[in-house]
Amino acid sequence: MFTGIIEALGTLRKIERKGDDIRLTVASGHLDLADVKLGDSIATNGVCLTVVECLADGYVADISAETVALTGFANYHVGQKVNLEKAVLPTTRLGGHMVSGHVDGIAAVEQRSVRGKAIEFWLAAPAELSHYIAHKGSITIDGVSLTVNEIDGHRFRLTIVPHTASETTLTALKAGDKVNIEVDLIARYLERLMNPEKAAKSTGGVTMEMLASAGFMR
Repeated sequence: MFTGIIEALGTLRKIERKGDDIRLTVASGHLDLADVKLGDSIATNGVCLTVVECLADGYVADISAETVALTGFANYHVGQKVNLEKAVLPTTRLGGHMVSGHVDGIAAVEQRSVRGKAIEFWLAAPAELSHYIAHKGSITIDGVSLTVNEIDGHRFRLTIVPHTASETTLTALKAGDKVNIEVDLIARYLERLMNPEKAAKSTGGVTMEMLASAGFMR
């Protein structure tokens, strides 16, 4: 479990394709790894990854085909900056909101503008996720906990204050970029409880189309 409050910016040092999976080496920047051990979780651009190797200045993690298909990792490159957050402790302040690190899909940045000292973004969510996004509700963008300030159909607007912009990768976003999104955890469970017929149906898994879009079926 995470809060969406970014602790450090990391850098992708190595990306290895292993069949349909990816092994990732991350340089962790100023993230304190003193209490991190094998098997611990670190949210990397919003994706909960398990540490399989501890390095002096980073960590190694494996990414499954399903995670690749649902996130932007298929298109990431060596040298790219990523948002990092260690899993919360019972004593952690919940400064953002409850974030599982299980990305629901990818949203596209449609527009970027400046309003006062803040940056505003309009993003388009996948149609199947838009009903989870509420005005003044919470959403996670590349691991960052943010408040939805306006909704227009499948589109939603976010305001990035200067501190968040300076401490995350969001300051570099521009129109056309894609981001990992995780909708509100409570909204997902409420839907399942209120729609038992839908809950009884299979949610499926990775399809050939998803693998193709992630770059594995060429």
